[in-house]
Amino acid sequence: MPRSVNHVASRAKRKKILKLTRGYFGARKNVWTVAKNTWEKGLTYAFRDRRNKKRNFRALWIQRINAAARLEGMSYSQLIGALHKADIQINRKTLADLAVNNPEAFKAIVNKAK
Repeated sequence: MPRSVNHVASRAKRKKILKLTRGYFGARKNVWTVAKNTWEKGLTYAFRDRRNKKRNFRALWIQRINAAARLEGMSYSQLIGALHKADIQINRKTLADLAVNNPEAFKAIVNKAK
């Protein structure tokens, strides 16, 4: 009895991966083995960078808070320490947004913390 191979399913699987790699450079877009490896590696980068994105944004918020706090005569660490002592619970994302878009509100929070 001849060997049964499902060409329809295997071709569809390859087409799906090759469609996902459209726009890649050179053989990465049209050679099956290269495209598959590139696509798989891209998934690992995506997984890693979803976590790194959170790290990068936190660093950005801290830089913005620090810059705004120094305009008020405090450093970032002094401000965060004062906020904790005053029991003002506001996260860094919100605090950075206030520092950039609403300096008056940020100034009021700093004065409340002092």
